[in-house]
Amino acid sequence: MKDIAIAATCHGVQVPQSPFLTETRIQRIAAARYEGDEIRGALAVVRPGDRVIELGAGLGLVGAVTALNRAPARILAFEPNPELQEHIRGLYALNGLEHRLELRQAVVDAGPDRPETRTFHIHASYLGSSLIAPEARRSRPVEVPTQSWAALREAEAPTVLLCDIEGGELDFLRAADLTGLRALVIEFHPGVYGREGMRECKRILTRAGFAKHEEVSTRLVWTAIREG
Repeated sequence: MKDIAIAATCHGVQVPQSPFLTETRIQRIAAARYEGDEIRGALAVVRPGDRVIELGAGLGLVGAVTALNRAPARILAFEPNPELQEHIRGLYALNGLEHRLELRQAVVDAGPDRPETRTFHIHASYLGSSLIAPEARRSRPVEVPTQSWAALREAEAPTVLLCDIEGGELDFLRAADLTGLRALVIEFHPGVYGREGMRECKRILTRAGFAKHEEVSTRLVWTAIREG
């Protein structure tokens, strides 16, 4: 590990250089602005001993910062993009977090008729890659295995959910049983499903007993705690 070039440090997490890091992105990571709302939310609600499921690990930074600074018992992270796997694992290993962080390349599906695979669309920028087929931008489709949310809940007994899945959250929330979760951090993408879709996401969470943590929430990123 001593020969790895460090591009930036965020909340104590060293981020190795990778093809996905532009100079602007490196500056944002160093200033704790990259995924800043998600990181602030996770640091506000995750406690030592929590069991966390992360949907949409991205570069792996949110999970790594959470694992390093809040000492959860376990974070099980999912990232469908095959191009990111090596870099996420490298980030975890560089910071000595493999004992708390596990990465799986899969799509978590909460629907009753879960297919064996889902089509994931890889864009030129990993930030735009998602389950949503693009209307204009070119992308490369790949088939990614799915995992059942119900089975994960039973096996992992998660207490916190971190969710940034580029527009897939509406379908997920419509089908997911959120029983057992104490808190969650979720990014909404009204550009995919409109303002009404975002309002529906928020209504689902409110009906499930979650209240927005006002101090660390924004219009597009909610940190929410289950009332009572």
